[in-house]
Amino acid sequence: MPQLRHQGAPTGEFSSELLRDAASRKTYSGVAMKAFVRMMDQWDMSIAERCAILGDIPKQTYYKWARGNVGTMSRDQLERIGITLGIHKGLKLLFTDEGGRYRWFKTPNHDYAFQGKSPAEKMAHGGMTDLYTVRAYIDGLRGAH
Repeated sequence: MPQLRHQGAPTGEFSSELLRDAASRKTYSGVAMKAFVRMMDQWDMSIAERCAILGDIPKQTYYKWARGNVGTMSRDQLERIGITLGIHKGLKLLFTDEGGRYRWFKTPNHDYAFQGKSPAEKMAHGGMTDLYTVRAYIDGLRGAH
């Protein structure tokens, strides 16, 4: 089974090789979705926000996947989950308490990257650049490269 590994790029926790290989994507789709659902539950994200983050998938698809019937996710969908995993990890490294993480994530931020939206709202806009923006901002706060 291929290893999940961070390659130093802002794409998240999945390597480019894994994302290109359909068999590997199939292998990791269920595990990735399970982690995604857990993160979204912790962050109290709505089903509509979750669907947007996954690339505007239909709600019926989200419910099917959340129940464990995933199949093979696309490269784009796994990359989105990988970025989200990186955001989750970065927040855990920045904030020692869950309450602080949650408050920062849900509070409107007036820095240029967010323009008055919370990081959660920015992510829920659903664009890949929105996800990258939140990830890069958190990495910048941590001093990560």
